[in-house]
Amino acid sequence: MFKKVFIANRGEIAVRVVRACHELGIQAVVGYSEADRDSLAVQMADESVCIGPAQSSKSYLNIPSIIEAALITNCEALHPGYGFLSENAGFAEICETCNIVFIGPPAAAIIQMGDKVAARKTAKETGLPILEGTPVLHTVGEAEEYLDAIGFPLILKAVAGGGGRGIRPVMSRSEFTHMFTMAQSEVREAFHDDGIYLERYLGRARHIEVQILCDSHGKGVFLGERNCSLQRRRQKVLEEAPSIALDDETRNTIGDMAVKTALSIGYQGAGTMEFLLDESGNFSFMEMNTRLQVEHPITELITGVDLVREQILIAAGEPLSFSQSDVHLNGHALEMRICAEDADLDFRPMTGDVEEYLPAGGPGVRIDSHLYRGYSIPPHYDSLLSKLCVWAPTRDLAIQRALRALDEYRIDGVTTTMPFFKRLLTYEPYILGGTYTNFLADHAAALHIG
Repeated sequence: MFKKVFIANRGEIAVRVVRACHELGIQAVVGYSEADRDSLAVQMADESVCIGPAQSSKSYLNIPSIIEAALITNCEALHPGYGFLSENAGFAEICETCNIVFIGPPAAAIIQMGDKVAARKTAKETGLPILEGTPVLHTVGEAEEYLDAIGFPLILKAVAGGGGRGIRPVMSRSEFTHMFTMAQSEVREAFHDDGIYLERYLGRARHIEVQILCDSHGKGVFLGERNCSLQRRRQKVLEEAPSIALDDETRNTIGDMAVKTALSIGYQGAGTMEFLLDESGNFSFMEMNTRLQVEHPITELITGVDLVREQILIAAGEPLSFSQSDVHLNGHALEMRICAEDADLDFRPMTGDVEEYLPAGGPGVRIDSHLYRGYSIPPHYDSLLSKLCVWAPTRDLAIQRALRALDEYRIDGVTTTMPFFKRLLTYEPYILGGTYTNFLADHAAALHIG
């Protein structure tokens, strides 16, 4: 087992990994930017090292600085969290070259599944259903040759990147050229790769993701699925586990296929296979996220499996300590992403100082957060402040518990999305469970999204 692990991330996920390390008897070393010098993760860590100024490009994305910090603190392994460098194959390779274990999949698996067109090909070869799509395209002229075959509506997707960037639904031929140019420009600037592919568009689909774990001994399991259909600008807002749209037979079929696909490429660690579920109940593979997901806590709540602990153990060469038959889904869980945003102003990001911080508690409530009273929210990073998660025996009870927790939770001094969640959780169309990827956009007026 490792003696020291370097954490190359910030915020609540850095805190989460510190805790997992300490439970395993591992010393946690946190790399922080100048803006995060007083962060909770730094205060909790056994050691901390400044890796650069506030700008992500000069700190949390600064590979030489991170590697140097890990080496000088004698860390044997590195946990990338999510975002930043967590799906950067080059970074994983550099860690390996420097004899630092990357707590994540092998670089080859990141490359294969990070290229979305290659991932579709892999999924198809292992039997996963995929939507009609195209090869990688670099010009409007190339793309126009496929328009008749794909038809409208269609969706443009960037080969590289993530976080919803480079994704554009196109409803008609008249807007195609403009939307293609916009998507390509966005990803060229963000990811230095202007490759785009086209795919048939499902307007009222559910976004379902299957959580998997694979060890280095050829063994893999899936831990149910999460419904991530509530999104804005293709960024997740609220997630549920399990999905009420799946029966056990479908769940087991898609889970087994997801594990088979991952093992076929030598995958190791935690990952998710993402799917669209259409109104007829048909699944289509979208992509794979080769990292821990923001919404991993709700899977932990319904399975009892500590995913971060398992990540570390797998990276240390340990076999999975349980088999598929040991995985049982219990109850229902919700995760609300509490962000420093004003939903009444179209989720405009906010900053400020946390004047009062009183987290909710009680049965079935879990809060993953890096906040504390007096914390100053920096303007340089993602607006996520906290993940408020609840568990209950049924979905209806989970919703009621979530409302109770929202009433208790206090984050004073900055505008948050908690008032929005109170509206959402009492909104009948949501309570009935008919959510889909465009749900928030279609119900914006009723939910007072400005």
